[in-house]
Amino acid sequence: MSQSGDGLHTPGYLSWRKLQLSRAKLKASSKTSALLSGFAMVAMVEVQLNSDTKVPPEMLIAFAVCTTLLVAVHMLALMISTCILPNIEAVCNLHSISLVHESPHERLHWYIEVAWAFSTLLGLLLFLLEIAILCWVKFYDFSQVAAWSACIVLIPVLIIFLAFAIHFYRSLVAHKYEVTVSGIRELELLKEQIESTDVEGRNGVNLLQTAGVTHVV
Repeated sequence: MSQSGDGLHTPGYLSWRKLQLSRAKLKASSKTSALLSGFAMVAMVEVQLNSDTKVPPEMLIAFAVCTTLLVAVHMLALMISTCILPNIEAVCNLHSISLVHESPHERLHWYIEVAWAFSTLLGLLLFLLEIAILCWVKFYDFSQVAAWSACIVLIPVLIIFLAFAIHFYRSLVAHKYEVTVSGIRELELLKEQIESTDVEGRNGVNLLQTAGVTHVV
């Protein structure tokens, strides 16, 4: 679909861009959620615990709670993506900006953002925590040093992950702010042009009326 440079800032084209962004977010959320929830379920099923294990009960409770939360969060994101994505895909496949209003991406904007946040931010944090707890549960009976080593390795990874997430969202918010300010300035310039055109038109009409009255007299 081609679009001329003059129409890039029209409301229809901006809504089409939001539609494509929502589509991409839902696709990424569905794939990530399905993958990570599957890993979490496999980890919970495949872990082997003996009745005489020395793993603290608190750690087992943390493992069960973290796994349940991880699967639940990703299943919620997957459900939102599965329900909304077909409606968006149906409009996107038509390749017509005039039909963008038939897509529910504007009305369901917050649900799309929730699915994106649950799948990427909260879901990945829970997955990193799941890895740490799983290493502790798996290696505690054999080597506590191995369990502690896994936790120590994951600490800088978690810090880098949080730093990137914060930097990314701040950059994204700043970019949206700049785009919004630029759009407001363009609207103000357009308003000034329209007002100046109206004033010139009124002055021209007044001159014509004055010239007509003078000619009659």
